[in-house]
Amino acid sequence: MAKKNERIVETRLGRMTLPEDRVLTFPRGLIGFMGQREFTLIQVRDDSPFLVLQSLSDPSLGLLVADPYSFMTEYEVVIGEADRKLLGIETREQAVILVTVTIPQGMPERTTLNLSGPIVLNNEARIGLQIPQTDSRYPTHYTPGMALTKKG
Repeated sequence: MAKKNERIVETRLGRMTLPEDRVLTFPRGLIGFMGQREFTLIQVRDDSPFLVLQSLSDPSLGLLVADPYSFMTEYEVVIGEADRKLLGIETREQAVILVTVTIPQGMPERTTLNLSGPIVLNNEARIGLQIPQTDSRYPTHYTPGMALTKKG
């Protein structure tokens, strides 16, 4: 039974008890999942750079995400003024950046990161937004180690 300020949630990784302070609210949902507004981050393994962004209302919806800076150094996410206000952040340092990850079954060498649709979190306020990027250097299927196209 969940204690006060806790929830019992079903996830792709099984049932878990979740403290309310681990709930992330996405006021606009995510691209393709606009109706999903509450998520949490679940560490896959202690030694893994991957997390699962798990929907709290749909146990089958868990997106594999990672910190893109674990795989690359040059990645600039543009966060507009309206999005900064909604997130409640004043500086880039207050934001946590995550990208969705695709690992084809049985082919980990074909792992890709979606750099065109980063997820930006204000961990303190527990608010998240997916903020599409228009910079053509950042593809939807970036293979770690691949060179980024220079701005022309």
